[in-house]
Amino acid sequence: MHTTTSQTIGPYWHLLEDKSWADLTRFGVEGEIITITGTIHDGAGKPLTDACVEIWQSSPPATKEFLGFGRAATDDAGKFSFKTLKPSAVPGPGNSLQAPHLAVTILARGLLFHLSTRLYFDGDPANQNDPILGLVDEARRGTLIAHETKPGVWYLDINLQGADETVFFEI
Repeated sequence: MHTTTSQTIGPYWHLLEDKSWADLTRFGVEGEIITITGTIHDGAGKPLTDACVEIWQSSPPATKEFLGFGRAATDDAGKFSFKTLKPSAVPGPGNSLQAPHLAVTILARGLLFHLSTRLYFDGDPANQNDPILGLVDEARRGTLIAHETKPGVWYLDINLQGADETVFFEI
């Protein structure tokens, strides 16, 4: 028996080469279309130029026109971008309601396991009562909040380590 090298991203790396996977609206779905952008920084604050970023959303529900899943590579500046539909609130634990959000997964060199986080939208009043966001220390919640840089364009920095480290969740 021979050992093999570890694959930290799995067998689907080729999906990064197809840029259409970053456009969740590509099958003609209608709704409020938004752009999600961001930059991933490593522990030294340098852009992570070879990461894979995945987003999942349960709102709106997945259909043949809207898969609710996207995957994008970071560029030479550590930036990523997605085109998707703005999510709405979804049921949470118990009888709670979760604020509109995206689940975000980071896969990259040096990470033996993927990192899971969330992206919430600045100014959404539902953030105040979100049961998951409420578990995060108030001083660190800002690492999960995307800011609208222009109408329909939301930006989030993701920091893998350091003083402004993004909050990551164990799943």
